[in-house]
Amino acid sequence: MTATLTPPASPLAMPTQQLSQRPSKFAARKTITTWLARYFTFGGSLALTIAASVQMYLTLPLSHSLSHAVTTTGSGDLWVTALLWLLQGLFTLTFGWISLTATAAMASLFFYRTQPGSRQRQAQPNAALRGKTVLLMPIYNEDAASACAALAAMGEDLARLKLQSHFEIFILSDSNKADVIHAETTAVQCLRERLGDGLAVWYRRRSQNTERKTGNIRDFINRWGRSYDYMVVLDADSLIAADTLATLVREMDADPNTGILQTLPRQYAGETLFARLQQFSSLAYGLVFARGLSAWQGDSGNYWGHNAIIRIRAFAAAAGLPELPGPRPFGGEIRSHDFVEAALIRRAGWTVRMLPDLEGSWEECPPTLGDAAIRDRRWAQGNVQHLAVLRTRGLRWPSRAHMLMGVMNYLTSLLWLAMVTVGLVLSTHFALQQSQSLTGGLIPHFDSERMIGLFVFTMALLLLPKALGLLGGLLSKTRRGGTRRLTFFVSALLELLFSVLHAPIFMLVHSRHLWEIARGQDSGWSAQRRHGSGVIWRPLIARHGMQTILGVLVLGLLLGLSSSLLYWMLPTVIGLILAVPLCALTGSETAGQWLARWGVLGTPEEVAPPEIMQRRQAFLDAYSATINSR
Repeated sequence: MTATLTPPASPLAMPTQQLSQRPSKFAARKTITTWLARYFTFGGSLALTIAASVQMYLTLPLSHSLSHAVTTTGSGDLWVTALLWLLQGLFTLTFGWISLTATAAMASLFFYRTQPGSRQRQAQPNAALRGKTVLLMPIYNEDAASACAALAAMGEDLARLKLQSHFEIFILSDSNKADVIHAETTAVQCLRERLGDGLAVWYRRRSQNTERKTGNIRDFINRWGRSYDYMVVLDADSLIAADTLATLVREMDADPNTGILQTLPRQYAGETLFARLQQFSSLAYGLVFARGLSAWQGDSGNYWGHNAIIRIRAFAAAAGLPELPGPRPFGGEIRSHDFVEAALIRRAGWTVRMLPDLEGSWEECPPTLGDAAIRDRRWAQGNVQHLAVLRTRGLRWPSRAHMLMGVMNYLTSLLWLAMVTVGLVLSTHFALQQSQSLTGGLIPHFDSERMIGLFVFTMALLLLPKALGLLGGLLSKTRRGGTRRLTFFVSALLELLFSVLHAPIFMLVHSRHLWEIARGQDSGWSAQRRHGSGVIWRPLIARHGMQTILGVLVLGLLLGLSSSLLYWMLPTVIGLILAVPLCALTGSETAGQWLARWGVLGTPEEVAPPEIMQRRQAFLDAYSATINSR
């Protein structure tokens, strides 16, 4: 390319933050509604957890009538008592996480405010844009045609509203493969030609990929940060409508204390059954979770690394990440940087908020369960690393809560696996003790009737957020994407079925991730696969075959013992036994498109694709053809 690829230098310092030093900050706003939502969410979860823990205590042979039998069987059975208490503790921790999710969903009903004049929106809808905003897309060996097609669609959408003079596009490449670099330069040339002089398009590729994405963005700020007021950070699969971009800028203009505004991206463009399940889940339940989260986090929100607008001055002054002491994976550069950047910006006094009801923000999702597992491996390492950031001085407690909840997203799988293992060991021991008893004395056992009741109660809480999303969709045509009620209901049942079957697979996958992290194994840095490539059985069998064998063994054991634990374990066992064909089915584009023809798992973007998506697809086809011809 002969044209200048980068603008004139306009450096802005981004100092590295000292986590051990509390920074000066300005006063933050507090609202009664936010505090009520916090008391309801966390206090309600605590009350439910205590009640369930008491019931679990009565279910186990730890209650007064059966504890005597355990303690009189001799010192050799002390390990049984220890396992019973361990099971009690594991259940309490796991149930606490389930109840917290449920109470947060309920908070979305009682404490999330959408009425005019609420603090969710502060700008006038048609206010003139004042700030200069850069659409910032850091990429690393991504599909250049897809990334530039999305940027071209956003650029033309801005031109449609005559807002292009307030924006610029900047592609920050960390790619290191020759063919990818060639594709990037070709696609960027197509993008610049398409948008012309009305919207500046800049491209910079680093030869040294220090600090990965965080270093990529820091390099941009250090070299050109002073030229812009705000940056909208995009992933390579991000797409944001011009109306949405304008709203984000107006909100930042209206409130000079706002550091980050996070949108709620909906997933789109999925072709496999797995991707379409995620898309439907995002449509049906995403708003329930996001409104609940927004209700209790208030101005101490979180940042997900993309599809958000950031005040560059605040980011530069407060979000320079240090390296953590010690070797990888716990030390070194901070991986899940977005959580920490939000916490540090909030620590400095800027607000971090979410706008869950703001539409027009999208992202793609992994095409298969295996691709989701690869992505989760990076996230798991980054979230576990946050444990070392918790001691940072001056963090707001909601910021610490976000980090702990991020860890719990993965730790819960390990707790669940440990609980299942301990339950199986105890059930086997009590069954063998019963079969070998010749005295007819009282043998410790689980209270089957109470266990079934506790199981039903736990499942009810677990499914409560989905039930709220389903109810909202059935009552609102907009919420269900314009599909018929019956189709939406069938889609919800199908999504529920697959989420139940997928859960035990993710339990083992996440547990393995934590084991690898504890051993010091680094996740590496690889480009994310965003499109399916067909079902290949051999790697599926290699990856999930042991899960099937484990499921068969557990089912045989429970049937042989005639244990009431089977009620708890049946969904887990079925998911493990069907792991290989299940992953093959959900990774199939054929299955996904067959359901799409019937409207099942449909989304508004499938029924009536927005113009910006149609433009993106047209540009993608054109750019791909151009790259392949050169």
